[in-house]
Amino acid sequence: MTIPDDLSGNAQRTLLLVHGRDFKPAADEFMDLSLSALASGLERDFPQSVDLFYGLQKRLAYYGDITAEFLTSHEKRYDEALDVSDRRNALTSLRAIVKKKNFGVSRYDRLPGKTAMGEFAADVIAPLLAHIGLSKKLIAKVGIDLGEYWNKKSDFASRVRERVRTVLCEALDDGHEILLISHGTGCIVTYDVLWELSHSRKYSGPYKDRKIDTWLTLGAPLGDSMVAKRLLGARRKGFEKYPSNVVSWHNFAAEDDFMSHDNTLADDFKQMLKQKQVSCIRDYRIYNMAVRYGKSNPHSSIGYLIHPRTVQVVNEWLQHGPVEHMPTNIF
Repeated sequence: MTIPDDLSGNAQRTLLLVHGRDFKPAADEFMDLSLSALASGLERDFPQSVDLFYGLQKRLAYYGDITAEFLTSHEKRYDEALDVSDRRNALTSLRAIVKKKNFGVSRYDRLPGKTAMGEFAADVIAPLLAHIGLSKKLIAKVGIDLGEYWNKKSDFASRVRERVRTVLCEALDDGHEILLISHGTGCIVTYDVLWELSHSRKYSGPYKDRKIDTWLTLGAPLGDSMVAKRLLGARRKGFEKYPSNVVSWHNFAAEDDFMSHDNTLADDFKQMLKQKQVSCIRDYRIYNMAVRYGKSNPHSSIGYLIHPRTVQVVNEWLQHGPVEHMPTNIF
């Protein structure tokens, strides 16, 4: 489903998407899939907000070509046609879940390919590895592009951040209210860019006092101790340690999503609240119902985007009201 951009009603507001690691479909294809997932969730739960969604300015900070160039140079293969088809199959299955209550644990436990060992790895092994300092090697092995992002001898990180920074600054220059949604390791890139715009001498100049209205992090590894040590500003003290340009931060972590094994960020970044650098940081545990290549994939961006909790926060933003209190009986 392609989302039209010429409908009125919300044109001075921008939805900005930042994808994660690994190979990605072409930018237009990826954007279409992501917006279709969000639109489908709104049509299911908040049909009155669909026109507002259609009227938004929509931007994608795409660096998939940079990642693909690096991965291909390391003899990694990618079948884009198959990947796109499988993503569309996953979205079709997710659209068929028409009741919010069916995004709960009972249906999740019946997904194909879901095993107790997978739960054990996400809930026990990953935090243990992070605690004893081994997650860097593990994550780098799982995602060599993330390892390259932290390679100080490479320009990979600066090229990727430039893509995200350019699109974000364009939206800020337009004076728009911004709903920023990042997924997976794209949350690391986004955090680093937000920090640059807050504190970097090179980039903060005209942007240090401009605000991102709402930031959604989906399957973010930002709570991992190894990741936290490598975020920009990690070695600074006080106010300069954290970004200061986000008003509301909402973090979504799916059960069994290895990348967000530390599933709460409010505790890790509570100093931002104490220093009045952010208005709220809220954590949400969800069940990601996406099935990729015949098995449960709790890290799937489509599964995060179409989920009722994600959609409810998006709806609150679309309705121009502050996202204050999420009801406990959403299901």
